[in-house]
Amino acid sequence: MSVIQVHDKLFKPYISARQIAGKIKEIANNLERDYAEKTPLFIAILNGSFMFASDLFKVLNIPAEICFIKLASYKGTKSSGTLITSIGLDVDIFGKHVVIIEDIIDTGKTMHEFLPQLFHQHPASLKICALLHKPSATQFPITIDYCGFSIPDNFVVGYGLDYDGLGRNIKEIYKVVD
Repeated sequence: MSVIQVHDKLFKPYISARQIAGKIKEIANNLERDYAEKTPLFIAILNGSFMFASDLFKVLNIPAEICFIKLASYKGTKSSGTLITSIGLDVDIFGKHVVIIEDIIDTGKTMHEFLPQLFHQHPASLKICALLHKPSATQFPITIDYCGFSIPDNFVVGYGLDYDGLGRNIKEIYKVVD
């Protein structure tokens, strides 16, 4: 892994593909323990979580459903502060054990605005699973039940995370060079 350029910014290696795979297996083990007698419904938030959701499902050994919803709040390297819903939830979650799959939670605004919509539909339970969390950037009280990595407030790309559309297909996670 070496320094790469995405658009006008340089990024350096941060989290390796091996570290990501190990953390995903750990998260899957915790989910298997917590949902051993249940069939959870995973709601993967597009676009960023598609790689994480796919790899998590490959190692998950319990009956489970998955659907996808598109929520967005980013423009460039900063949160726009406005939640944009592009593709809505088309599955009935009433009485289901729901796990939201997110690539990254930083300010928490997206989840803060989305969670009430889900609670209104009366799921049996509702948990959040995020690959990355930026605690120092968090401005809204969000409980992350399954967290891969807590990271500083650096802009990152790779493994589904993008910078204005590019970088999602990088198999590792890179952070911006200051």
